[in-house]
Amino acid sequence: MLLARVEGSVIATRKHPSYEGWRLLICQPIAASGEPEGTPQIAIDPHGAGLHERVIISSDGMAARLAVGDPKSPARWMIIGLVDEPESLAAAVPQTSRSPAA
Repeated sequence: MLLARVEGSVIATRKHPSYEGWRLLICQPIAASGEPEGTPQIAIDPHGAGLHERVIISSDGMAARLAVGDPKSPARWMIIGLVDEPESLAAAVPQTSRSPAA
């Protein structure tokens, strides 16, 4: 699984029949800071992600092929979640020892 940002959509005049009815989005993997990491991937989108939205993508090809209903589909990447609000690690870890305000 990778954190990614939707950079655009794919428009194809010819595509594999298993992609019929599916949105294909260009997803740029990113670091937690938002900086690009690696090469963009094309993922099927069952969630309706928007442009520049942060998403979680998975390279589990078996799950993608199961989603499109074709065991011979070339589908590999799939958006498996939309990121509502990123949290920093500091905000996610509860602080147990706080000093009282003076």
